[in-house]
Amino acid sequence: MGHAPEAGHDGGPAPVLARLLDLHPRKIDLSLDRIERLLSRLGDPHTKLPKIIHVAGTNGKGSTVAFLRAILEAAGQRVHVYTSPHLVRFNERIRLAGRLVDDATLIAALENCERANAGAAITFFEITTAAAFHLFADTPADWLLLEVGLGGRYDATNVIERPAASIVTPVSIDHAEFLGATIESIAGEKAGIFKRGAQGVLGFQTEPAERALHAGARRAGAPLITARRDFDVREENGRLVYEDERGLLDLPLPRLAGRHQHQNAATAIAALRSIAPDIPAKACEAAMTLVSWPARLQRISHGRIADLAPPRAEIWLDGGHNEDGARVVAETMGELGSRVDAPLALICGTLASKDTRSLLSHFTDIARCVVAVPISGDHYGRPAADVASAARDLGVFAVEAPSIEAALHTLAGMNWRKPPRILICGSLYLAGDALAFNGGAIE
Repeated sequence: MGHAPEAGHDGGPAPVLARLLDLHPRKIDLSLDRIERLLSRLGDPHTKLPKIIHVAGTNGKGSTVAFLRAILEAAGQRVHVYTSPHLVRFNERIRLAGRLVDDATLIAALENCERANAGAAITFFEITTAAAFHLFADTPADWLLLEVGLGGRYDATNVIERPAASIVTPVSIDHAEFLGATIESIAGEKAGIFKRGAQGVLGFQTEPAERALHAGARRAGAPLITARRDFDVREENGRLVYEDERGLLDLPLPRLAGRHQHQNAATAIAALRSIAPDIPAKACEAAMTLVSWPARLQRISHGRIADLAPPRAEIWLDGGHNEDGARVVAETMGELGSRVDAPLALICGTLASKDTRSLLSHFTDIARCVVAVPISGDHYGRPAADVASAARDLGVFAVEAPSIEAALHTLAGMNWRKPPRILICGSLYLAGDALAFNGGAIE
């Protein structure tokens, strides 16, 4: 239910974050009772927020939030953002009116929640979400972009009662131990964010997910617009063409790589055109070139990673950690390979809870080799030997390395007929390790 801090990457707030982690209940019951109790003690800050766009889904939540933020800020709006997990610093989760929360402000909010909670059992994500609501209520802004941590119905963010819009991005199998083992059950949990009278927006879904989400919206009494039926997007002559009942938008291709980002951009545009029709088209156009979302097919061209990689290597970083996320990344790598041929090498680390074999199966036809690495910290990472074994079972040459740095040395020592394309992938935690190793701060 959310993710704990990475002690090796955090700065000032690390001690209080560690104390809050100790409050985690031994057994989690899916309920909003704990956070509602704490919010009541804090004066119900979740009822004093600006206009909210609530975003759930398996893949694409953060990217859709990034597009929403870019469009709104290009239109001159002040925007709060709440996302999880962080990559390098916990502060990345909370953006106040456009800027990441500073250490002093964050520590004060966390300690206030710690006092109000008075030692009661509460999950780390719940108490840090309460702190975020406290900060959002105290800082003026026009919008709050609120990303669900896990699921929807019982997620700590779902204490809000009247969002301007509720978005569900593509749903696929993930976190089955909490949400169920079928697309329908998972979609049903995510449909829990729909509220009576609040605009619902469905991103590009599979048919089973779409049916379950429509049913959830009907039960909630939420009006719904749906990708492909009410809005769509296509690439045409090197441009992104968005279309809905209001007409066409002819936009630049998004700065974020991958065709799946076209769909995330379209979902964000559709949501804003339905609830904020005065947002100008020029804001959508500017946003496509301004949007930023680290570790989602991010190109790494400088820093320690680039310095240690084989000469002239092309390096990509992605935090996709489930089968569907791996599929879209593999498709993008395949498209890159069709344009500029380069041998593909993966540096891969996964959590023990993820289906590593299914993730890697999407790369069997395009990857030349896999260098398996562990994930740092207490994140229940899968041993590198197991990741390498999964790759070999799929017929891909694989070796192990104790770290990203060692993996880069391994790749640099191989004989390449031409400069390789390197993809660091398998987990957002590994992506955080990579960004911290590379020395890149997120602002």
